[in-house]
Amino acid sequence: MNPISRNVFILLLILPFFEMNCQLTVDADLRARFEYRHGFNNLFPNDADAAAFVAQRSRLNIGYQEELFKIFLSVQDVSTWGDTRQILPIDGNDSFSLFQAWGQVILNEQWSLKAGRQVISYDDQRIFGGLDWAMQGRFHDAALLKFTDEGFDMDLGFAFSQEGQANEGTGFNIQGFFTYKAMQYVYLKKKWERNSVSFLFLNTGFQKFTGVNEDEPDGVFYRHTVGSYFKFPVNNVNLSGSLYYQFGKANATTDLSAYQLLLEATYKPEKTLYGLGLELLSGTDQNGDSKNKSFFPLYGTNHKFNGFMDYFYVGNHANNVGLNDFYGKVVFTSGEKSTVLLKAHYFLSNASLLNDADKYLGTEVDVVYTGVLSKALKFNVGYSHMFASESMSLIKGGRPHDNTNNWAWAQLIIAPQLFRTDLKKSN
Repeated sequence: MNPISRNVFILLLILPFFEMNCQLTVDADLRARFEYRHGFNNLFPNDADAAAFVAQRSRLNIGYQEELFKIFLSVQDVSTWGDTRQILPIDGNDSFSLFQAWGQVILNEQWSLKAGRQVISYDDQRIFGGLDWAMQGRFHDAALLKFTDEGFDMDLGFAFSQEGQANEGTGFNIQGFFTYKAMQYVYLKKKWERNSVSFLFLNTGFQKFTGVNEDEPDGVFYRHTVGSYFKFPVNNVNLSGSLYYQFGKANATTDLSAYQLLLEATYKPEKTLYGLGLELLSGTDQNGDSKNKSFFPLYGTNHKFNGFMDYFYVGNHANNVGLNDFYGKVVFTSGEKSTVLLKAHYFLSNASLLNDADKYLGTEVDVVYTGVLSKALKFNVGYSHMFASESMSLIKGGRPHDNTNNWAWAQLIIAPQLFRTDLKKSN
């Protein structure tokens, strides 16, 4: 048995016998998703076959709380059906992992300290999000100093990443656009009635390298993200939006100046919701630019934005021409628990394309049915189609734009609460 799973099993056995005032909860999250991909995430090439697979997440969450502290532990296995040979004595794909493990110390009624591996998620999840659509999710190894009082919240976040426990130096060789060496942020939020407004200042530091092969650690370069998110109603219309600005360094040698703007209005007279919105994300001209002007939303749940086919900002489109996304949506409610979402996106590049080509990139249509059978049981099925323009090829590696690009999926989620109790101290 994997050491993590063995320890979780032992913890489940012994916790009910502790004689103390506490609360214990145990939840499961089991989901399986079939996907058919024919142009998902990128234009479909010539002479290729569609992909199809079933991915599964099996997650166990354990929460424990006393008067002065909380702890939370989440372990998971993320795999693809068939990726491990049958009757192996161990899981051959190394798919078992620790998703969250944090403790929170309650200092007083307003202040607390939360430290460890954790999900960081705020507002509409544009900059920080849990990325629950991805089977593996997203976590941060960080410490948060938290304050809350009468509708006002403040979080101060800190992180410092290393590959291991070295005796000399702090070089950080794990590379990636999202992989920071250091992070600090301030998040403020004020709520009143149905209104809310928040402010974020995020500073992310990335390892800089020098040397002939660019492999010698030499300091840190920083990317700064500052902005605000708001939500408030005007009569029967709910307005929400965000505005962020990024500056500092795009890489060790290139200056950065980029922006993001989102505005959305929704109206729900009865059981049908109508929405219109736009999002502008600045980009860098393909014909050449004096600095990097490409905004990237970093640690958000990017699958939620700019079309479900993930053509933009889901592990791609970094340092590119940006995006202007004009969209509309309708959500039909059937009965009390089932919904059908229809959403259409009209995409244009924000910056100029090569040789001043037409900025229109394409139109995407998304359809998603959600059936809620019970509190713990949900079923989704979706279909998306990308009608790409010729200009889409200029930002997708020259792939042909006129092949069929579509994606279909079906997902079953079973997420019950297995155990919940308040344990009282024995006399």
